[in-house]
Amino acid sequence: MPEAEAEAEAGGLIVFLNGASSSGKSSIARELLLTLDDAYFHLPVDAFHAMRSRREATPEELPGVLRRTWRGFHRAVAGMAAGGDNVVVDHVLSEPWRLRDRLALFPARDVVLVGVHCSLAELRGRERERGDRPAGLAARQFGLVHAHGRYDVECGMTEASAAECARRIRDFLPRRTFPTAFERLAAVSR
Repeated sequence: MPEAEAEAEAGGLIVFLNGASSSGKSSIARELLLTLDDAYFHLPVDAFHAMRSRREATPEELPGVLRRTWRGFHRAVAGMAAGGDNVVVDHVLSEPWRLRDRLALFPARDVVLVGVHCSLAELRGRERERGDRPAGLAARQFGLVHAHGRYDVECGMTEASAAECARRIRDFLPRRTFPTAFERLAAVSR
């Protein structure tokens, strides 16, 4: 088999940044793209929301629209990785089905699950400064987003900068341990 075909068959690595809204996931992802040696794509869920038409969904429609968007996003990430691309993802595991869906789609050995932590007071302040999130979103997610409890590496965005967190993740990648957090979570969910 030619080398190019063999390379295309290899799956890419998924660096999954999980944290509450406004915790700094996108900032870490941008820094990661600057510091990682290999080529990576940043796939933020917010980009998928931005691609949707601007027609306002009714309150009855909105949960279905959001769920379909998130399911499609999960499959787009899986597709990029299956194509051999390395991906940095930022998303919020604030609902149990999101984790289950990803466990079914992502090759667990190829996922580095990163916990992005931030104090509730800091999240509230960042949310107010941003002004582009529903009020109280971060607080609603705060107790849910890390409920699964397992990570390969964790970062504290209350006390560290996005660049420091990116370096911590970068330094972790060549010395990943197995089973991965996703492998352990998959074993528990069976």
